[in-house]
Amino acid sequence: ERWTAGRYKTPGSRYTTTMPAAVVAGLNRPAGTLDASQALAPYRGPWNQRTAAHLLRRAGFGGTPAQQRALAATSSHAAVESLVHFSSGAGAPDDILSPWQQVADLRTADDMTRRAAMNDIRKQERESIHAMQVWWLNQMLTTASPLQEKMTLYFHGHFTTAAIEKGVYPDIAWQQNQLFRSSALGNLRALTLAVSQDPAMLIYLDNARNNRAHPNENYARELMELFTLGRGNYNEQDVRESARAFTGWSVDYKTGQFVLRPRQHDDGEKNFLGQTGYFDGTDIVNIIYRQPAASRFWAQSLLGFFVYNDPEPELIEALAAQIRKNDFNLAPVMSVLLQSNVFFSERAYRALVKSPVEFVVGAHQGFGLEQIEPNAPRALNSMGQILFYPPNVAGWPGGENWITSQTIIARQNFAASLVNSPMMQQSGWLAETPADAERAAETLIANILQSDAPPQAATQLVGYLNGAGTSALGSFSGENFQERVRGAAYLAMAMPAYQLN
Repeated sequence: ERWTAGRYKTPGSRYTTTMPAAVVAGLNRPAGTLDASQALAPYRGPWNQRTAAHLLRRAGFGGTPAQQRALAATSSHAAVESLVHFSSGAGAPDDILSPWQQVADLRTADDMTRRAAMNDIRKQERESIHAMQVWWLNQMLTTASPLQEKMTLYFHGHFTTAAIEKGVYPDIAWQQNQLFRSSALGNLRALTLAVSQDPAMLIYLDNARNNRAHPNENYARELMELFTLGRGNYNEQDVRESARAFTGWSVDYKTGQFVLRPRQHDDGEKNFLGQTGYFDGTDIVNIIYRQPAASRFWAQSLLGFFVYNDPEPELIEALAAQIRKNDFNLAPVMSVLLQSNVFFSERAYRALVKSPVEFVVGAHQGFGLEQIEPNAPRALNSMGQILFYPPNVAGWPGGENWITSQTIIARQNFAASLVNSPMMQQSGWLAETPADAERAAETLIANILQSDAPPQAATQLVGYLNGAGTSALGSFSGENFQERVRGAAYLAMAMPAYQLN
């Protein structure tokens, strides 16, 4: 079992739970050995609500207990296929700000007028991004295609772009988000080319101003270092030649759309990754994806996000072979990965730390809530993950960085706020929790933790439900049912296992 020492106190109570100490999962490769020859072979082990919940946490955000049971009633193969072959589609938040023409018109205004107008636009941008955050969180919560939203989140942290910064207006930040959603299980090469022409990325990494007279290397460098190949698989000459190839790929600053400016493109001969030709950006992307390092790079990234950190070289190579076999098309690759022995292994089980978004959306789903609690974006801020505002081009570092003394308190505060929210009246299964302390504790641990708790945790929940350590006297009853059940639910959410995917 993966536990870490800790004491957790329910609001308004002196009662605490204490967990035995061990190593927190998600920071390093889990203990044990890998059978590389069978790692990606189809899983044939036990299939039940516990394993179905594991699949839903990794390929979505956890689901409701009812959704977990429904998935468990099928087979692991059918469950994975239902997630991989989804019906694409999503709406959009209202009134996404598109200030291109307004900003263009201000170029001839006097300084005072321009400054006042830009301050107003900045305020509108922040409001628009907030609306997009709330919309996306609710989309993650209610979508019938959870893997599509999980892949959108994955790409959002991979091909990173920060909204508002450097002129990335809400409309193009949203356009990029929709690109990730529509490409969720598509072709990685095609997505990389689309990202290379994406207005948000062009502006954020300065390629919109990349021209033959003054080549800008920012995008060319990050394309290889962070997006496709990794360090050590290219040299500085490759960066310079790639930057030349991407000259002239820009943005129309009146419409916010991609535009090719032929006069700004360097059409001379280039030498890139050992090949010579009159390359443009499309050629660069195609050459990158012919490198053996590209499939290994994506294999390591996908394994680190969906299975466990620091995957073994043999496992990386096995998945890279699947990626090459399928010509970088993700749907068949993810079908293999999510049905594999390594994915359902005990080594991979709860081997990753939940990101704040996974924690927040998963909590809402777990209780069967129909919409995101209004203060969720603020809570995510305190936990260290703000949608549309990654910290830098490398994205959120994840892993141990999600678990600090400050962010653990933020998670506990969010959990306390959620269980005490009027929205919890929507949680049908919580209201139907048995009015018996032992059966109630069993239900809470099963539904919130999939029974991944040591025996003493159940004993302590029973004690809390019966009034131990609280200022209120009296056993668990109808009079204190709601308060005690919600408090016990908070204690379950504060347990170490709940922090892990």
